Amino acid sequence: MSGGGVTVAMEEVGDPPADVLAEAAAAFGLLSSPPRLHIVWALAQGECDVTGLAERVGGALPAVSQHLAKLKLAGLVRSRREGRRVVYLIDDQDIVATVQVLVGRLAERAGRPGGRARGLGA
Repeated sequence: MSGGGVTVAMEEVGDPPADVLAEAAAAFGLLSSPPRLHIVWALAQGECDVTGLAERVGGALPAVSQHLAKLKLAGLVRSRREGRRVVYLIDDQDIVATVQVLVGRLAERAGRPGGRARGLGA
């Protein structure tokens, strides 16, 4: 597998344990929702309250709140209170790094002449 100049031969690493694969599948499943993925992307840029996130991702407040609750339950984001305001921030930098690499690469590919995302979701 190649990425960022680092090559890892999968046969050298071996197969991950079943519980690790299950956890990875759960994280990918959680991030398979475009609004949740957008929320994680936005929070990777900096902390934000639910109103700011709703404006940025173009979602209704109740829907964004539900997405945040799921992300929080999974341990990907956390919140803290600032007076009457609740601010959300990333709580799992490894997942964010994965999201940034994948989305960034797909955006680069889509921006090239004749380029496009692979159409994995189509």
